[in-house]
Amino acid sequence: MHNPRILIAAGGTGGHVYPAISIADAIKGIIPDAEILFVGTKNHMEWTAVPKAGYKIKSIWISGFHRKLTLRNLIFPIKLLTSMFQSVNIISGFRPDVIVSCGGYVAGPIGYIAGKRNLPIVIQEQNSYPGVTNKLLAKSASVIFTAFKRAADYFPEGKVKLVGNPTRASLKSVSKTEALKAFSFDEDGKVLLVLGGSLGARTINSAIQLNLKKLHDEYGLQIIWQCGKRYEEQLRSEVDEESYKKLRLQAYLNNMPEAYAAADVVVSRAGASSCSELMLTGKASVLIPSPVVAGDHQTHNAKSMVYEGAAVLLKDAEAVEQLPDVVNKLISDPKMLSEMSEKALALSKPDAANEIAHEILKLSKAQLN
Repeated sequence: MHNPRILIAAGGTGGHVYPAISIADAIKGIIPDAEILFVGTKNHMEWTAVPKAGYKIKSIWISGFHRKLTLRNLIFPIKLLTSMFQSVNIISGFRPDVIVSCGGYVAGPIGYIAGKRNLPIVIQEQNSYPGVTNKLLAKSASVIFTAFKRAADYFPEGKVKLVGNPTRASLKSVSKTEALKAFSFDEDGKVLLVLGGSLGARTINSAIQLNLKKLHDEYGLQIIWQCGKRYEEQLRSEVDEESYKKLRLQAYLNNMPEAYAAADVVVSRAGASSCSELMLTGKASVLIPSPVVAGDHQTHNAKSMVYEGAAVLLKDAEAVEQLPDVVNKLISDPKMLSEMSEKALALSKPDAANEIAHEILKLSKAQLN
């Protein structure tokens, strides 16, 4: 019997990589012997996150094309050509039944070669405004899974299925008591979780740093602050952690289930995966959309949650000034927190990964018949 062979291309950020891992886990949950191979790049987070999740990964050399004239753009054609050859070798060696694109530049060459070979392509688009790669691959795709209604406007009719974003089921695997112990927090204190993504978010970091005394001392909050790798060194040199006993400053959180379970309120950007995780875990949130993303999709993502009463939207330009009072208003109102939590849970689509996995396996089976 032929076990399904699934090739998943995803890279660049957690927003692409974690949904891809969730899909892989769902496929393995249905057919444990399914063969799954990831394709990514060596200089991005997938190179460590994918093996940590238990999957093999191969690399190609691709990177983004910069809009400004830079030296890096001069070698882009060489990178692209090399990536095409690498994609041919990976697809020829692995012989996949289905290719899955979860976005990122890495999916471009893989998807292009798959299209030329008439292999089934499944697209999973996380955002309300699709990324460049997924838009380019849409013509060759068999099915396109989206998380926001608005994304359908950018894809061919008849191919789109609105299922929500795949999220890690493990995010709900820890109790509040266990989570507080993991961070050495008191059970009677309120917890603020600050998420800036794997790279970090400058505005969010500034809003926390400049208001740390108020949040920690005046409001008495216990704070988990995920600041991102690019800001860690600077913040550790500028923030006197010894003075803030209830602060946990980390570049990256490897224990996300504990972080979500401990949190009473979450401050975050409004990337699609972050929004989906907030829905799944039922967390009240203050969303600060990044103003520099394609199609302003983070604002659209945030507004969809605010409209349902699951979040508060704070503009990037107003975050430093307004964040402490917005957080304090929420965290000191148990009734509002409870209502926002219920509304976030009502928006969640916990079966997204399974729905996508079943469709992938159906296509894989069709390949054999």
